Amino acid sequence: MVVGALSLEIHQIVTDSDLDGVVTAAILKRYWPDAEVFFGHPGEIRAGMLDHLIDRRTAVCDLPMHPSCGLSIDHHQSNRPTELEEEGVCVVWKDRPSAARIAYEIIGSAVDLTDLDELLVWVDKLDGGGITREEFLSDNPVVWLGRVVDEEDGVAMLILDSIKDGLRVEEILAIPKISHCVKKEKARMTEVSDLIADRVTINDRMAIARLEGLGIRSNGYLVTAIVGDSCDACIVIHGDIGAEFGEEGRYPVSASFYTNSFLHNDGGIFDLTSLATSFDPDGGGHANACGCRIKQISSLESGNSVDISDIDENIAGWLEMWSHRNHRMERRYRNPRNA
Repeated sequence: MVVGALSLEIHQIVTDSDLDGVVTAAILKRYWPDAEVFFGHPGEIRAGMLDHLIDRRTAVCDLPMHPSCGLSIDHHQSNRPTELEEEGVCVVWKDRPSAARIAYEIIGSAVDLTDLDELLVWVDKLDGGGITREEFLSDNPVVWLGRVVDEEDGVAMLILDSIKDGLRVEEILAIPKISHCVKKEKARMTEVSDLIADRVTINDRMAIARLEGLGIRSNGYLVTAIVGDSCDACIVIHGDIGAEFGEEGRYPVSASFYTNSFLHNDGGIFDLTSLATSFDPDGGGHANACGCRIKQISSLESGNSVDISDIDENIAGWLEMWSHRNHRMERRYRNPRNA
């Protein structure tokens, strides 16, 4: 599979704009330096909004496989391909903590990538849920790189090009545009943390953070760092009610699901993709980190924009499913010697 991937002629790279997707594309650029990079979202791939960018000379990374691409690199459980989907596409799907790790394994057989070893350790931690609460709240440079990667237009590409060119993470953070974003994010974190604390509730050990309409997004690490051991997982509601993909400055109201990996660092007690795919067929991700769009469930006027009642109805449905989870972990709480 690696040999097949390296034999391809790649002219475009379509990748997620999070740190994993950015590092994955940077690694591919070391082998295909002239490839043009475009950032996309899983929902945009599934909605066909990126079709015009993708052909057999395109690598799609850290995103659902596109049937027209030449190379697909991914690690999300919900995107694991079938034999039928693999036809005509060089698919490299592996059970790894990050897509960047897969790209490292592919490209590293032809290009020296040892300067990225430490970076990859932290990308694995952040994307694979292997980071501790102390590490997440620390000043580790890779953690800060992950916090600002999509802070402003142009930042993700600047980070990507810097990694491709061999700059160390500390050197990237010293770039004026990046250092400005870090200062802004440090100032914002206290405000966002206070906002999350005010807007989070806990139901049956599931933390629910209602951030829709606030213009902010937060991953599960920050929510579970704030809530602590009181939750086994969290749901983060974010985005703008009535928005659709492609709207400038607005994002469809969505939900992200995360295991409290600080508490369950060996995996969660429930496959959260069952929640992410319950109402949205395009939802998915990992068992411990996934997402979906809020959908209308019972409205007779299907196709209209979702509203607050739809969010409430989605959450109620997810909590009902969550209530039927395996209670093995709860027994471990009652008897710590079994942990």
